[in-house]
Amino acid sequence: MPNSKINYKLFIFVAVLFFGIAFSLPSFLQSQKGAKINLGLDLQGGLYLLLGVDSEEAVKSKIKSIASALSYEINKQNIISDDIKVGDTSIEFKLYDEGDVAKIDAILKDIVGLNVAFANMHYSLSLSDEEIQSTLNYALLQAVETIRNRLDEFGLAEPTVAKQGEDKILVELAGIKTSQDEQRAKERITTAAHLQLMEVDDARMSQAHLLSENEAASYGDIILADAKNENIKYALKTIPVLDGSTLTDARVAFSKDSNAPIINFTLNSQGARIFADYTEKSVGKRLAIVLDNKVYSAPVINERIGGGSGQISGNFTQEEARDVAVALRSGALLAPVKVLEQRSIGPSLGSDSIQMSMLALIGASIAIVIFMMVYYGIAGVFANIALIANILVVVAVMAIFGATLTLPGMAGLVLTVGMAVDANVIINERIRELLREGASIKKSIEDGYKHAMSAIMDSNITSLVTSIALYAYGTGPVKGFAVTTGIGILVSMITAIIGTHGMFDLFIKQMEKSNNTRLWFGYRRKK
Repeated sequence: MPNSKINYKLFIFVAVLFFGIAFSLPSFLQSQKGAKINLGLDLQGGLYLLLGVDSEEAVKSKIKSIASALSYEINKQNIISDDIKVGDTSIEFKLYDEGDVAKIDAILKDIVGLNVAFANMHYSLSLSDEEIQSTLNYALLQAVETIRNRLDEFGLAEPTVAKQGEDKILVELAGIKTSQDEQRAKERITTAAHLQLMEVDDARMSQAHLLSENEAASYGDIILADAKNENIKYALKTIPVLDGSTLTDARVAFSKDSNAPIINFTLNSQGARIFADYTEKSVGKRLAIVLDNKVYSAPVINERIGGGSGQISGNFTQEEARDVAVALRSGALLAPVKVLEQRSIGPSLGSDSIQMSMLALIGASIAIVIFMMVYYGIAGVFANIALIANILVVVAVMAIFGATLTLPGMAGLVLTVGMAVDANVIINERIRELLREGASIKKSIEDGYKHAMSAIMDSNITSLVTSIALYAYGTGPVKGFAVTTGIGILVSMITAIIGTHGMFDLFIKQMEKSNNTRLWFGYRRKK
C-alpha cells in the first residue's frame, strides 16, 4: 500500500512537472516553435485608443433602415403614396387612397418604438425616446462586437476591445510599433463599411454637380461623389434599396477583364428577395453600389438579378480590397466611431517593465526559497520544488491557451509565488504541532495533511472566487491579474499538496530511521 501511494502521488507530480517544462520553454526561450504567451500592451508596446460613437448618425441610420423597409412594403403591396421624405429624425409621406390606410397601419404596427402621427392622409413617423436610447445602446455594443471581429480577422494577437463608461470604447492593440501600422489599424477600426444599393435619379444626374444638399433633399435625393474621382457627382434616391444589414459574406476576387482586385458580396434570403424584386421592376434604370457614402459603380440594370450576389469594383490594391472585404464580412458599424484619445506605448517602456517585473519575481522567489530551506529544512526543499513546478505550469497553461501577460499579470505571477508555498507553510506547521505532541514522524505527516486540508481548501476557494469575479467583471489589466492568480491557485493544489506529500512518502523510511526532525522539518524535538 505505501508503494502504491508513492507511485500515485509522484506520478501525478512528475507528469505535471514535465508538462510545465515542455510547454513553458517556448515562452522562456522565445523560440519560433511552440505556443508562447502573448505579451500585453504594457509589456511589448502598442496602440491605445479611446473611441466615441456618433449618436446622431446612429439615429439617422435607424431612420433610414425603417424608411427602406417601409418603401419596400409600399411598393410590394401597390400602395399609392407620394415619395417618402426622410429627415434626420423623422419620416413623412402622404397616401392618396383611404383604403391603403389599414395596410399602412398594419405595416407600422410591426415596427417597435415608433411614434405615429396621422392627419389628412399624411403620416409623420419618429422614434420614441426609449427607442432612441435603445438604438444608441445597441450602436455602442454593436460597435464593440464589430471592431473585435475585425481585429480578430486581421490576426492581431489578443486585442482588447471593451465598453468604457456609457458611450465610449476602449481599444488596446499590442505589438503595433510603426506609424504605418498605427494608421492602418485605425483605418480598420474606424471604417464604417456601410454598404448601400441606391437607385440613381437619372432625371437629375445632369444637375448633380450643381444641386445643394437642401435642393437635392427637396427632390428626395442625396448627392454623393464617385470613389475614383471626387469631381464626379451622383444624384441618388435618399432611401436605399438595400443596406449592409442583409449582407452575409464578402470575399476578394479578381476581375476577368483587368485582373484588378474586386469584392464579391452575398446577401441573405431577405436581401436576395428584395434585390430580385427591385431589379425585375427596374430594368433600364441604374443602381449605384455605395460604400461609406462613396459611389463605386452605377451599372444599368439589364435584367432581373437573382441569387443575391453582387460585385464592388474600384481602384483597390489587393491589401485594400482584403481590408474592405473583412470590414464588410465582420459587419458594418451602425454609426461611425471617432478617435477621442490616442496613446502610443513604445517597446522600450515594455522592456523596462519586463525587466523590473522579472527582478521582482526572481527576488521574491529567491527570498522564499531561502526562507523555506532555513526554517523548514528538507520539508522546505520539497516546498521549493513544488514552487518551481507551479511557476512552470502556470506559464505553460497560459501559453497553451494563448493568454496575454500584462504588467498586472506579472504582479499576479509574483503573488502566485507566495501563494504557492502558503499551503506548505500550513502543512509544515501542522506537522510540527503533532511532533511537539509526541506523535511519530509518519503519523505527524499523515495527520498534518489531513488537519491542514480544510484551512487550505477554504483559503484557495475564496481566493479562486475572487479571481473569477475579477475576470468576469474586470477589463484589460484586471483580467490579466485574475488569470495568473486563478491558474496559480488551481496548480498549487496539485504541486503543493499532492507533490510534496508524494515526496514525504518517498523518504518516509529515511526520516523514521534518522529521527532527525531538525534536518527534515526544521524543528528539534525534545528528547
